[in-house]
Amino acid sequence: MTRKKPVRTRGKLQFSKYFQELKKGDAVAVVAEVAMQPRFPKRLQGKTGIVEGKRGEAYVINIKDIHKEKKFLIEPIHLRRIK
Repeated sequence: MTRKKPVRTRGKLQFSKYFQELKKGDAVAVVAEVAMQPRFPKRLQGKTGIVEGKRGEAYVINIKDIHKEKKFLIEPIHLRRIK
């Protein structure tokens, strides 16, 4: 489940997150931005993966789902870099 945003930031987007640049091989966590419509798939919330490339404005993320490697196209506002 995603949690609610604080009252002052509800409905607002951070442009620094929206326009962030990720490199191939970066580890990222998938964190849903609740201000974006339509809603984000709940099965991806909290998953971690590796950036494989960029397709348009979205990034191709390789996520291991149980025993299979799966690729998802996710907008950068939903991604958080892991150090």
